[in-house]
Amino acid sequence: MGGEFVMLSLVPIAIGVLAAIACALPGNFLVLRRQALIGDAISHVVLPGIVVAFLVTGMVNSWAMMAGAAGAAVVAVMLIELIRRLGRIEPGAAMGVAFTALFAFGVLLLEQSDTSSVHLDVQHALYGNLESLIWVEATGWGSLLDPVALAGLPPELPRIAIVAAATLLYTLLLWRPLKISTFDEGFARVLGMRTNLIGLSLVIMAAIAAVAAFDAVGSIIVIAMFICPPAAARLMTNRLEVQVLWSVAFAVFSAVIGYVLAGYGPLWLGGEDAVSAAGMIATVSGLVLAIAALYAPHRKRSGAPADA
Repeated sequence: MGGEFVMLSLVPIAIGVLAAIACALPGNFLVLRRQALIGDAISHVVLPGIVVAFLVTGMVNSWAMMAGAAGAAVVAVMLIELIRRLGRIEPGAAMGVAFTALFAFGVLLLEQSDTSSVHLDVQHALYGNLESLIWVEATGWGSLLDPVALAGLPPELPRIAIVAAATLLYTLLLWRPLKISTFDEGFARVLGMRTNLIGLSLVIMAAIAAVAAFDAVGSIIVIAMFICPPAAARLMTNRLEVQVLWSVAFAVFSAVIGYVLAGYGPLWLGGEDAVSAAGMIATVSGLVLAIAALYAPHRKRSGAPADA
């Protein structure tokens, strides 16, 4: 039983957990800045960046795709500002125009490009590939100490682990400027902080986290984890430090329980087939947010600013 779990489920669960954490950390600041839909938008913007990176390099190289996604995020931010200034429309409308157009462009590129020889298509981009990331070389828990078996780990695991660590490092290093500019942008400018660059770095970091999770878990989990765990955590406390910890806990819980329910829930109910792990993880994160909205201690004060 242990060998089967290590081979079939350990790596997908670990990848789901790391992807959820990598998205939830920047998601806290996006939610507090009232820019939660940027997380949704980023998951759409990275699509043309990924496709362009594939077309330029000719192979599914995740580091090249991360660069493409980060570039697409920068282009999107510049396009939003251009539309807002030239059209003199409010930022939300400019954001909707830019992200919808870029996502549609990415879908057109996917359909018109020769991507049949690689695992790169619209369905893959939406649902990901989590269930197939099994550890074939594993024979049991002892494989965690076996260098030969470890060499056979799916490459998505070390990749998302590096990005999750980078996201954590970014949050720790830029904690003070992120916190100050999030709660009082005017005061941050008085202190000499480049708030526009801080905001841009947050978008780029979120884009990198999104594309790292994109290949394995698809855009559904990316969208859910940018918003649901941070929003639920916001209802639990008015302290930013505590909120971040709550968001990580909710992200981990959603990833683990969602994967287990996707694989075994239908069997427990008499069904024969498992359901999408990405869809179930997103569903669990939504249920966590719904429960927090009903029972969390700060649910009646959610409109008040959090304490710095």
